[in-house]
Amino acid sequence: MTGSYESIPGFVEQKDAFGETTIVVERERLVEAAEHARDELGFSFLADVTPTDYLGWGGRGVAGYWGSPSPGSTRGWEPTARDINTPFPGSQGLPRMPEPKPKRFSVSYHLLALEQTPRRVRLQVWAEDGEPVPSVVGVWPAADWFEREAWDMMGIAIEGHPNLVRIIMDEDWEGHPLRKDYPLGGEPVRFSDED
Repeated sequence: MTGSYESIPGFVEQKDAFGETTIVVERERLVEAAEHARDELGFSFLADVTPTDYLGWGGRGVAGYWGSPSPGSTRGWEPTARDINTPFPGSQGLPRMPEPKPKRFSVSYHLLALEQTPRRVRLQVWAEDGEPVPSVVGVWPAADWFEREAWDMMGIAIEGHPNLVRIIMDEDWEGHPLRKDYPLGGEPVRFSDED
């Protein structure tokens, strides 16, 4: 744990796990939170911006429900494999249902404070499909290409970005290929006898 970050504008919660700190902030106050992290807390280096699509999160069943007919059972199929609440993963799913996510998309800003003892922190906002996330290019100019990639590959609109155009896919590409609802498959094949 690296300390408390409740002074950050728009603070929602702080999560400390696996040696990492994530600070969730209100989407609308992201720029304010970023400026505070840079100016007051010394996080002058933006290492990455990572969008994540949680469409369908928690929709799969938990492991342990796969059983076999038990000898002498009057109910037929029973979960005889193991206790579903143990922390060990099974082969048919998750050991327990994951916690629900606040919204479909998260956008994480990985920050470094390089003076004195280096520190890392992750600022995170949540957005539904179609909700814009404010641009932090004015705070960290390095966000320019990261935010364009978030738009290009995930379709997360970045409000206030100076040049929000595709950076990886062709300009006439339809859709955003890293979204979980993007259609799978290749391009249609045109045969010589077709018009």
